[in-house]
Amino acid sequence: MFVAPDPGRLRLRNAARAVIGVSAAVALAELCGLSLTASITGGLAALLALFTVTDPTVRRQAVTTALLPAAGFPVLALATALHGVTPLRDAAFVLVVFCGVYARRWGPRGHALGIFAFMNFFITQFLHALPAQLPELYAAVGLALAASAAVRFLLWPIERRTPPPVAPAPLPGRGLARHTTRQAFQATAACAVALAVGQALSEDRWYWAVGTAWWIFVNTASRGETLVRGFRRVLGTVVGVAAGVLIAIPLDGAPLPTALLVAACVFGIFYTAAVSYSWMILAVTLMAGLLYGLLGVLDPGLLVLRLEETAVGAACAALAVVLVLPVTTHATNDAWIQRALHCVHAATAQAAARLAGSPTADPAPHAAELETLLARVRMALAPLVHPLSPFRARKARAGQVIALLDDCAREVRGLVTVAADPDAGHDARLAAACWRVEAAVQALTAGERELEGPSPAGTTAAPAGTAEPALAHLQGLERALTELATPLGSDPKAPFVISA
Repeated sequence: MFVAPDPGRLRLRNAARAVIGVSAAVALAELCGLSLTASITGGLAALLALFTVTDPTVRRQAVTTALLPAAGFPVLALATALHGVTPLRDAAFVLVVFCGVYARRWGPRGHALGIFAFMNFFITQFLHALPAQLPELYAAVGLALAASAAVRFLLWPIERRTPPPVAPAPLPGRGLARHTTRQAFQATAACAVALAVGQALSEDRWYWAVGTAWWIFVNTASRGETLVRGFRRVLGTVVGVAAGVLIAIPLDGAPLPTALLVAACVFGIFYTAAVSYSWMILAVTLMAGLLYGLLGVLDPGLLVLRLEETAVGAACAALAVVLVLPVTTHATNDAWIQRALHCVHAATAQAAARLAGSPTADPAPHAAELETLLARVRMALAPLVHPLSPFRARKARAGQVIALLDDCAREVRGLVTVAADPDAGHDARLAAACWRVEAAVQALTAGERELEGPSPAGTTAAPAGTAEPALAHLQGLERALTELATPLGSDPKAPFVISA
């Protein structure tokens, strides 16, 4: 994860910008004479604004950022007002959980607003904020959002030069089968149980169990993804607690070194989020320990309690995905793989039309979509290729699927490059090769074991070494699709994914 590819140094730039944005938010709150509680609230608000707002265009990002107070301020008021009324506070928190997850059906904006609303309730519990502090909390959050927006959209507008990748549309469904609806019930059940068990462990720090259960359900779609994410969160917390014992406790809240280390943690959160959830949680856990040090409440027992509450939240999330409206890893994987295969066919058809002389055909958007879909496929298959997975045969099949889909993506990229060349000529064999690719995709997405008509592997074609570049890429694509029939067409009694 430390040497993972960083095209255009995008992760590095985002992490550096986050440090600047969060630092500016805290500095502004301090200059305005706000309390330490308000300054921490402002810093966390800036971090959330920079981390969760992921709309596909800069304009939409600006609108979502402007809407964050509409989601956060009412929740902040509710949380402080109910601080001393435990039953009502708990019921309100569970309701915020449900609404926050349900809002994900409205895409990146709903996702960001839901997280911001939940975290405003969480932060209030973390800081034990009271109604009398509400005006300065509002001021701190408003200043933080203004500072982070200025850094993001004016000082360092990374997205204007490098637009973020468009996330693939969620899997379809209606009613309880819809992903956001199902996950809202799962997360609510998990957080409700985590809240009850967490309070049994600690009446003051129970919210860590709820926060753990909530975040485990972010960006997951299946039982396997959720279980793996829970394991990684616990692992990151264990290492983070150890780091807190070695670093945060000896510092004992010393302002300057604590501030520098918190900035380093912010950098780590943004830099590692895309490549390692465990490393990101390590940074989050250490940052929480450092903030507890600033507040003067840090001790080894508190860090151990943090670990216990995290384990409770992870266990509740695991039970919820198994018992509440469960969706198997198999079903999710199959859906994402089929979408990727359809995208392969669309890109191939557009490239063939472009080579045939069509001025309107453009395979590039389909190739870009394929890259985002493959990232989603890798995430879906992650539970199967995890080092601790006991299912060796399924792990091997899942690894083979990922490798072959990567081969498909490589051949599609090459085909798009050839099609973009205005001097590329049309070979009569391209039509036959494209037909074979189409037939292979149809067979795989229909779940057939054998093709009707000529087999892709048995159709005569010129050797790749002597064929034109476009034909060579089509033949490579054909071979990869043919080989995919083996893992995807495995005996249902021995599926390559975990089923119910």
